[in-house]
Amino acid sequence: MRARVNTSSRATGRRGAVAVTASVLLIGVTAGCTAGAAARDAGGSTISVEAGDAPNQDVMPLPTDRASAVAAALKKLPDHVEEALERSGVPGAQVAVVSNGETVYQGAFGVRDVTTGEEVDDDTLFMIASLSKPISSTVVSKAITEDPELSWSTPVRELMPDFEMGDPYVTAEARIGDYFAHRTGIPTGGGDDFEDLGFDRDYILAHLRQIPLAPFRITYQYSNFGLTTGAQAVAVSRGETWEQTAEELLFEPLGMTSTTNSHAEFLAEPNRAVQHVRLGEQDFQPEFDRDPDAEAPAGGIASTAGDLTKWMTLVLDDGKLDGKPFIDPAVLTEAFSAQIVSSHNATLDQRPGHYGFGINVGSGAGGRVVLSHSGGFGLGTATAASLVPDLELGIVVLTNGAPIGVPEAVAQEFLDDVMYGAQTRDWVELTAGYFASFNAPAGDLAGEEPPADATPSGPVGDYVGTYESPYFGTLTVTEQGGSLQGAMGPDGGYTFAIEPWDGDTLSFAPHGENALPGSLSSAVFAREGGAITGVTMSYFNSYPQVEEPSGLGVFTKIG
Repeated sequence: MRARVNTSSRATGRRGAVAVTASVLLIGVTAGCTAGAAARDAGGSTISVEAGDAPNQDVMPLPTDRASAVAAALKKLPDHVEEALERSGVPGAQVAVVSNGETVYQGAFGVRDVTTGEEVDDDTLFMIASLSKPISSTVVSKAITEDPELSWSTPVRELMPDFEMGDPYVTAEARIGDYFAHRTGIPTGGGDDFEDLGFDRDYILAHLRQIPLAPFRITYQYSNFGLTTGAQAVAVSRGETWEQTAEELLFEPLGMTSTTNSHAEFLAEPNRAVQHVRLGEQDFQPEFDRDPDAEAPAGGIASTAGDLTKWMTLVLDDGKLDGKPFIDPAVLTEAFSAQIVSSHNATLDQRPGHYGFGINVGSGAGGRVVLSHSGGFGLGTATAASLVPDLELGIVVLTNGAPIGVPEAVAQEFLDDVMYGAQTRDWVELTAGYFASFNAPAGDLAGEEPPADATPSGPVGDYVGTYESPYFGTLTVTEQGGSLQGAMGPDGGYTFAIEPWDGDTLSFAPHGENALPGSLSSAVFAREGGAITGVTMSYFNSYPQVEEPSGLGVFTKIG
C-alpha cells in the first residue's frame, strides 16, 4: 500500500454554502444570533452551540479549530484507507479531499488489476457508477443557468413531445426535477432489465411507458432510467447528445480532462481500474465488464479522484469557477436541497433520509448538512463522495471492487475525525451490512437445489419455439443436444440454459449487473390441451421493491 499526501490547509471556514430548506421548531431560541452560544441544562452544565445566521444553521462545534481538525483527520486518512482495503479484500482505491477551495489530499492505494498487480496511481481511471448522478445534476444546473427558458420545473414532455410514461397524467406533468428526484413512480430497476439484455438508451426510454408506476411525487423509487430521462430531455433541448452536453458544460470548463461518459473511451485507457466482482468473503476477481452507456447520466461516468475534486470545489463554492460565477447558485442550491423523503423512520427517534435532484441530503450528528452519493456496480465498482458545505470540505473515494461499503466507510471515518475528533462506530463493519444485498444472487430459486428427480412434464421439444412479450420482445427457445437454450435481447445476444426443475416449471440463470453469480429463477411454462402456450420468466416479471408481479415477463408462444 502507498499514498501521497498533501496536507496544506487554510484556516478559515464558512457557514451555509449550500443550504437545505427545513422546517425548524424553535423553543426559547432567539433568532439572528451568529456568535457562539451556550445553553444550560437542568443541572447547570453548559452545552456549546455554534450558532449560524439562522437557527436552522446552528451546529455543535468542532472538537478544535477547523484547521487543526482537518489537519489531524488528514494524517489518519491513509491508515483508514489501508485498513479498509485490508479488512475487505477490495483491490485498489483513489482518495481525494478538498478543503477551503484547495485539494489538500490525493492518495492512491492497492492495485488496479489483481491478475497483473499493476498499482493504482493518481491518473488511474475509475468507473464511478451512480456517483455520476450528482455530477449530471450539476451539468443540468449549468444548462439551466445558460437557458432562461429552462428550469428544474420544465415538463419533460415539452422537450420530448413523443416521450410517454405509463400514466397520461405523469407523462404530461413530470418535470426535469421529478425525474432527478426519483419521484415519477418508475420502480427501482425499471429499464435496468433492458440494459442487462443489451438494449440501448433510445430503446429503453421508448419502452418506459409500459412499466406500471407507483404513485406520482409521493413515492421515492430510485431509478437509473428515470434520471436518465430527465438528463436526456435537457440534452435534446440543446440539440445535442447527453455526452456532448456534459463535456461542453462541465468537463471541459472545469478541466476534467480524464473524465468521460463513454465506456469505449474507458476501455481504451491503459491505466484504468479493472472491475472486480466479489466471489467470496475477500475474493475479488476481474470476471466481467459492465457497460453503462445506456444510463450514462445516471451511472456511466469514468473519472479520477483528482478530476472529481474540481467538481466538489465548484459545488462547495456555490457554483463559482476560479472565483467567478459559473452556475447560478440558486439553481445549484435547488438541486442540492431536500426534495423528497427517501427513507422513512422505523421509529420516531430516527432522522429520515432525503434526496435532492441527484444527491442525498442529510446531516451529521452535530447538525451539519452532509451532501453525499454512492456509486456501485455489482460487477465490480464502488465509489462515494461526501461534502460538508458548512466546512467547505469534501472527500471522494473510488474503488475497483464490488460494493461492500468500503468507500462509504472511509468517507465517514474521515468526517468523524474532523467533526468529532474520534470514530463514532466501526464503519467498515456497519456499511458492509448495509451493502450485503448488493452482492446477493437474484431470482426466486436462488440458493435452492433442483429436486433430485427433476424432469420436465414432456419432451424438450414441447418447449422449443418463439415467444413474445410486448415489453421484452422475443424469447427464442431452442434445443441443442437434448438441452434447452433461451435467447433474448437485441439479435438474441442474451443467452442462458433452461434446465429441468419441476414439471413445466423449469429454471434458468439470469446474468448481468442485476443478476450476479449464483442467480437462479423459474421459467413457468403454461399448457393448454397438452400444448405449451406461453411462459412466465419470473426474474423478468418483478421489481425489487414491488410486491406484485409486473406482468412484463409473461411471454406468449407465437411459433
